[in-house]
Amino acid sequence: MSESSTQQRSQTRERILEAAEAVFADNGYHNAIVDEIGKRTSMSKGGIYFHFPSKEDLFFAVMDRLANKLVRRTEKAAAKTDSPLEAAEAALEAVLSALSVQKRLARLLITQGYSMGNAFEAKRAEMFDRFARVISGHLDEAKGTGQIGDINTALASRVWLGAVNEIVIHWLFSGGATPRDAAPDLKKFLLNSVQGSTTIVSNETTAQ
Repeated sequence: MSESSTQQRSQTRERILEAAEAVFADNGYHNAIVDEIGKRTSMSKGGIYFHFPSKEDLFFAVMDRLANKLVRRTEKAAAKTDSPLEAAEAALEAVLSALSVQKRLARLLITQGYSMGNAFEAKRAEMFDRFARVISGHLDEAKGTGQIGDINTALASRVWLGAVNEIVIHWLFSGGATPRDAAPDLKKFLLNSVQGSTTIVSNETTAQ
């Protein structure tokens, strides 16, 4: 395949994913109609299936695309900080901010595929694993520099993301604060959960 053909195919896939993102976000997985995606892209259903063999493949590609965007955003925010712990905090805030700005995308990432069952849960777990690795990586660096004590950073990162998930769900379905509005207090709680370990380690050392 020539370079121009490869570029054209990539642009077509991007156009499909852009339209599919909107349709899935507005309607959920089962109520989304591929014909509607076709109308938005001026493509036939067959043309869409040429690039994505099934509706499920298309939905998961949309999720991957969104996850890639959010990971890049968290990494960019973290790169502007001066310490590993600040980087972890910035990554968390970037996720909260991004989800607050686009409510329908938050719904898409968090809940819109539940009716798919285990397939959606597996993809969602894969997506959250990526965010967890970003946070745990910065927490590992913070542990190495003595900013936090000797904690299980993999577990801590999942606790952080579990809190984010709960905040988002409460916002989407119970009228709770937006993730961005909840961010200041949430960051305090989560930072205390890892920084407190430094005090514990220090007290244990003193006792010895």
